[in-house]
Amino acid sequence: MSKDYRKTPEALSRLTDQQYAVTQDEGTEPPFRNAYWDLHDDGIYVDVVSGQPLFASTDKFDSGTGWPSFTRPIDPDAVVTATDRTLWMTRTEVRSAGAGSHLGHVFDDGPREEGGLRYCMNSAALRFVPADELTQQGYGEYLDRFPTHTTTQEDAE
Repeated sequence: MSKDYRKTPEALSRLTDQQYAVTQDEGTEPPFRNAYWDLHDDGIYVDVVSGQPLFASTDKFDSGTGWPSFTRPIDPDAVVTATDRTLWMTRTEVRSAGAGSHLGHVFDDGPREEGGLRYCMNSAALRFVPADELTQQGYGEYLDRFPTHTTTQEDAE
């Protein structure tokens, strides 16, 4: 799999209307009515536009907000932040580093024992890759985060 995580016209053409609205127009999907807010499976979440790895399920927690929430990105360089002054408040917007996709916002009300941050993401900006499929989908380097999932010889080929 390519490690060049850019936004391309082809990638944008594959997005649903909601995915486009969230990632390209800084939209927000409804809480509790999105794909990943209550998903508890092992795996990683990648940018729906570029495929860049962004978050691991091992860092996901139930924030009670209705959106998937994480304590940290899979790699500190996977995301970039910017000040967002829309909606009459100041927030910190989170974007994917490679494609610049709008993902959501980060807040300082996360679990203190995990650093205190809550990366509140839109499911529409993410694609989930189950731990059992990491190798076959080109993300085998993240398999060690899920020790109960092993790579078979068939997966490695």
